Amino acid sequence: MEGVPGLLIAAAVLAVTALAGVLWQRRSGRLRATVPVAAPASRRGPLDAAAAGPAPLRAGRRRAAPAGPPRLPDGLVPASEAAVTLLQFSSATCAPCRQVRAVCTDLSTTLTGVRHVEIDVDEHLDAARELDIWRLPTLLVVDRRGRIAQRAVGVPNRAALSAAVAEVLAA
Repeated sequence: MEGVPGLLIAAAVLAVTALAGVLWQRRSGRLRATVPVAAPASRRGPLDAAAAGPAPLRAGRRRAAPAGPPRLPDGLVPASEAAVTLLQFSSATCAPCRQVRAVCTDLSTTLTGVRHVEIDVDEHLDAARELDIWRLPTLLVVDRRGRIAQRAVGVPNRAALSAAVAEVLAA
């Protein structure tokens, strides 16, 4: 009876850890539509805001994004006639990046109007920060005008990625 509470605590910790692992795995690679962050309503008047300067960022708060879909920074990707760009952020030491590269290369060779561009995060840290990329691999589905339509962190399912590309091609 003396070791029962310790066993219960160990079992609870294992159960919580297993649940967290399953949830992490289910989210990895899922394509999500990108939505701009809404600007918070200001309670200050225009003169007060101008005099006070920009509001400081608090921990956990994001800077308000411009209206409309997020866009790629200028000059990050060379211009192309492709209707869809699969923009992969990766690193030389990232093992899952090879899987994403294979899926994207396959899609870009089988679908007309789709290209795959891989960017090394180490060489483009500012762009990665601007695009809110914190894990690798990150894949962005970008339309012809440079707007980010979908994003996936991890290895996306080929069928889901193909459907996302078809959706952007149809738009």
